[in-house]
Amino acid sequence: MEKEKHLGIRVDNELHFKLHYISKYEGRSANGQILYLIQTCIREFEKKHGKIELPKD
Repeated sequence: MEKEKHLGIRVDNELHFKLHYISKYEGRSANGQILYLIQTCIREFEKKHGKIELPKD
């Protein structure tokens, strides 16, 4: 598997502004905030449903 993937998403101006506002408040970049939110979501999912195993390919 590749080490990094690129994920592009489209957001409206309000969501974009609020993301940057919160990320600045939290001391993160917008990208860092998005990664933090994704990681938090995955941790909560795995806590409830068990670890997600990666493919062995």
